[in-house]
Amino acid sequence: MTTPRIYIDADACPVKDEVYRVAARHGLPVSVVAGKFIRVPQDPLIERIAAGDGMDAADDWIAERAGRNDVVITADIPLASRCVKAGATVIAPTGKPFTEESIGMTLAVRNLMTDLRSSGEITGGPSAFSPRHRSAFLSALDQAIRRIQRAQTHS
Repeated sequence: MTTPRIYIDADACPVKDEVYRVAARHGLPVSVVAGKFIRVPQDPLIERIAAGDGMDAADDWIAERAGRNDVVITADIPLASRCVKAGATVIAPTGKPFTEESIGMTLAVRNLMTDLRSSGEITGGPSAFSPRHRSAFLSALDQAIRRIQRAQTHS
């Protein structure tokens, strides 16, 4: 039985501090993964990873390691898809879970919007990150960790 780990796709993640607090409360290790150097608190549970300059270096690093008892924090839909397929619990910074049931449609909509933007359509962007998103995220993360811990004690 492995200790669950939290992976943060950190380059544009607005909830890193929240993850650190929840992880500390549960005693879980955190891998903060970015393309380049990123500041993290001095804590033995927090690991900083500079994955490199490649286009998807941070995504590849996370996707190669995240598994069944892990939690991945990302807004990157292709990365979310890869991690869901590996069995990880994946949560967007807004608190939205990416699941096996939802990831296919989420990926299709993302690809459609990418195609529309590349053809010159103005599609708008995501809504601004709000306190409501932060609250939903904290709740989703705590629930995910508790679910994983319960499953581990029953297996």
